[in-house]
Formats: sequence, C-alpha cells, structure tokens
Amino acid sequence: MSLEDEIQTALKGGEVVLGFRKSIKFIKLNSPKIIVIANNIPKEMGNEIEYNAKISKTKVEVFKGSSKELGVICGKPFPITTLVIKG
Repeated sequence: MSLEDEIQTALKGGEVVLGFRKSIKFIKLNSPKIIVIANNIPKEMGNEIEYNAKISKTKVEVFKGSSKELGVICGKPFPITTLVIKG
C-alpha cells in the first residue's frame, strides 16, 4: 500500500492527527503508527519532529509532495506540513 493510500484509509477511519502542533502533542502523549511530513517542512519543525519520533521510536515518512499537495490528499483547502497516523 502506498503512503497516499494509507493516509486516505486512515482519514476515512478517523485515525489521523493533522497539523504540526497537534502532531507534536500526540507524539509526546501516545504511540503513533507513522508520522508523515511534507518534503518542504521548515528545518526547525522537521528537527523537532525527528527528535520526538526518535524518543517515541516511531517511523517518519517524508511525503514526496509539498505541504499544499499533502493538504489536497487530506481533502483540506490549506497546506499540511505534518500528520500522524494513530497506532
């Protein structure tokens, strides 16, 4: 299953946390299945995601498209830099 398919399946099931701040909070409090970041995420944000992913021992996937494209995949009219698929 491709990353896009996995995101859309998780969205249908309500198993996704969208947005950087909500994702960081979820990662710190829970154990996510996968963390997805856009390829154009700002460096500081990417570093914070990587750090928290390392602590929670969670895999980080880099979406091949931009944050705008990730927003379109999620059916949102705005860019999404980070999303978490709940475990």
